[in-house]
Amino acid sequence: MKAAVLGSPVSHSLSPVLHNAAYRALGLDHTYSAIETAESELGSFLDSVDEEWLGVSLTMPLKEVAFDFADSCNELAELTGAINTLVFGDRVKAFNTDVLGLVDALSEAGSAKVSSAVIFGSGATARSALVALQRLGAQEVNCVARNATDIERMATIARDIDVNFSHVQLNESGWLQADAVVNTTPVGVLDEIAREVISPKGLLLDVVYNPWPTQLAASWAVTGGTIVSGLSMLLHQAGHQVTLMTGKPAPVTQMREALNAELLARGLSTI
Repeated sequence: MKAAVLGSPVSHSLSPVLHNAAYRALGLDHTYSAIETAESELGSFLDSVDEEWLGVSLTMPLKEVAFDFADSCNELAELTGAINTLVFGDRVKAFNTDVLGLVDALSEAGSAKVSSAVIFGSGATARSALVALQRLGAQEVNCVARNATDIERMATIARDIDVNFSHVQLNESGWLQADAVVNTTPVGVLDEIAREVISPKGLLLDVVYNPWPTQLAASWAVTGGTIVSGLSMLLHQAGHQVTLMTGKPAPVTQMREALNAELLARGLSTI
């Protein structure tokens, strides 16, 4: 059986390392690859799959266009407006495992209970972060971002899940006193504010993992805070994908070991 991660670019994706390690640990004769797929190519790819395909993982820019090709969507995909997993069979079923990956990563790092949180960014990952933080108990979530349309989408989700959501400027966000901070912005965007980090109260999860630590994460750790790499989210969301595609509990320990071995081979920091 086959599976793959689709998106553009995906040539350096670590998803094949994680999924193939899971298949080995589970004793499954499956293969998982990375396939460069533009938004305009997703439909033709899905038309080409046969009974040998388990499903696919989706990364940017496919997380929203995938709704056009799914026969059903789970609650988290519908709520966040983002799909990162398609499972094949009689019907194409869509899922969002980013939310669960964030919940697991934050819980593993010691933030199993969150009251206040700050999110940097407002795209698909930020929407998943909002729902994940609510699942961990967050009642107050401040968002620091610029895209008005995306911010309104997050505000709508917040109303649906009963979270007090505010779009604020950095100096109004309370980010250094929040229980959890999630950065979903691209590499380098928050480098300038790293110098403002002084004795943060809570945990920082930065979805950027190359380079790691980011300037923000380094400043956070040096001044006494706890940091979590986006690789932890990647690991756990992949674990949920493995379970969805194979029906078996994901061997997260073996997946982590394979990921760390690959990170070392690439000269990157491990998790």
